Amino acid sequence: MVTMLPKRYENVGCRPPAGPPPQLLLVGAPESVRAARAYVREFVAFHVPDTGERHVDDLQLVVSELVTNAVRYGTEPGDSVLVVLVVTDACVRVEVRDPVRRRPRFRVASQERDRGRGLIIVEALAECWGVADRPFGKAVWAEVAR
Repeated sequence: MVTMLPKRYENVGCRPPAGPPPQLLLVGAPESVRAARAYVREFVAFHVPDTGERHVDDLQLVVSELVTNAVRYGTEPGDSVLVVLVVTDACVRVEVRDPVRRRPRFRVASQERDRGRGLIIVEALAECWGVADRPFGKAVWAEVAR
């Protein structure tokens, strides 16, 4: 029988990071959108405590649209979505990775359809956004000025 002792971080050269980590792995399901929004709020509150409420709201809306698109068009059952946040002096970069290479595209506005406005919202709130191919899928990113 093997006995596992708890790690003593004070004696080890590394410690777990304080606060929420810069990445969150989510299942490719609609309920992940709510989890991503909560994660952004918690991450920003800890790592950039002087951020105004409007900026946090903008970040939550951007991550909500990107995760919604990733879940809807970039995953199949059993797939995951990765949300990555990077804070700089100028902006907060939101990156959402999914396993499908198909790039997002703007849809023609329609009165009959409630969908298809996500990228329009991202473009309105972000300083810039884009898509990067990854070895297994893509990353859609947006930078929201601080």
